[in-house]
Amino acid sequence: MSPLPYPITLATLADSQLTRVGVKSPEDIVVVSAVRTALGKGRKGGFKDVLADELLVHVFKATIARTGIDPALVDDINVGNVSANGGLATPARMAALAAGFPESTSVSTLNRQCSSGLQACVQIASAIQSGLIEIGIGAGVESMSADYFSRVVPLSQKLAANPIVAECKIPMGITSENVAAEYGITRQEQDAFSAHSHQKAAAAQKAGYFKEEIVPCQVTILDKDGENPKEIIVDQDEGIRANSTTESLGKLKPAFSATGSTTAGNASQISDGAAAVLLMKRKTALKLNLPILGKYVTSSVVGVPPRVMGVGPAYAIPVAVERAGLKISDVDIYEINEAFASQALYTVKVLDIPIEKVNPKGGAIAIGHPLGCTGARQVATLFPELKRQNKRVGVTSMCIGSGMGMAAVWERE
Repeated sequence: MSPLPYPITLATLADSQLTRVGVKSPEDIVVVSAVRTALGKGRKGGFKDVLADELLVHVFKATIARTGIDPALVDDINVGNVSANGGLATPARMAALAAGFPESTSVSTLNRQCSSGLQACVQIASAIQSGLIEIGIGAGVESMSADYFSRVVPLSQKLAANPIVAECKIPMGITSENVAAEYGITRQEQDAFSAHSHQKAAAAQKAGYFKEEIVPCQVTILDKDGENPKEIIVDQDEGIRANSTTESLGKLKPAFSATGSTTAGNASQISDGAAAVLLMKRKTALKLNLPILGKYVTSSVVGVPPRVMGVGPAYAIPVAVERAGLKISDVDIYEINEAFASQALYTVKVLDIPIEKVNPKGGAIAIGHPLGCTGARQVATLFPELKRQNKRVGVTSMCIGSGMGMAAVWERE
């Protein structure tokens, strides 16, 4: 592994309020647990009849069971979600209580679109850093089967008279086409990137690399008529297609424009899933004798033009990496959400990131993209892979609908 810019040492008292890569401080915000469900195919997979609150219960229960933490010690839970009515506020609280958290554990939800799960983790980390809470969970969940397709958002036609405001209404698929056209990302490049995502994910699944992060879920599934309930176990991502090739994907028709290059094969999948990340200060984890996977270092959110919203990670990643005192080349693994191959490729190209560092177990094109879940899911995916490769620094990042990007820097213990 390449050397870090700082030696691994214990921080002095003067440094104790700082979060720095390569320096351990009692004040570090550490990750004690990061788990996820498998990601199911939207409307047709193992979670098609499972609502978001039940998905949350699975990862909440697993967080308690795997760490042995007293649920009463968890002060606050923040859940990222995009599509559910009412922002999933009441179902999220119900899920926490059903999982065994006491009435004293507060719950909130947020929506920063595709970065919601990551924003939830950062919000909890920030609350711990500021002393508002001691222990919290940042989570994300999306039942796209139940919530996504029925969601209608009223938009002001008066505001849309402003051209830049109107661009926020551009369908995500068209923003992908805009990125491809404006930055010269070819159809073949997109299909090759997508095939590689499937091949990496298939290899990782076959080797058992996802088992550490995935919580097996026993759920009830119904037949096509909504009858005959049957209990099944969902413990593997369902969207991975090991036989995907550049050639096979190249046969698919454009999905958003007759002359475009974005297809169902080089875009993220519609999926169901949940993830949860347990966070606290290092001194708290040591006091409670809890395992430490690594730490949260810093993050960034930036705005970009809505019509090319997919370029967001290319702008957010450098800000987060610089805040961490690092260079792009210092990062060992990048988990960059593959909303579309066009935008993920743009980020890789413009930041000159070696492709072997990007989504080594595959990304959303193969695994799936349950909108509010993905940001937390990436954390659950990142830490086991850093451990497997014996690497230390990772970045999670994604583009955000309406024109934004988010990134966070993490360091394995």
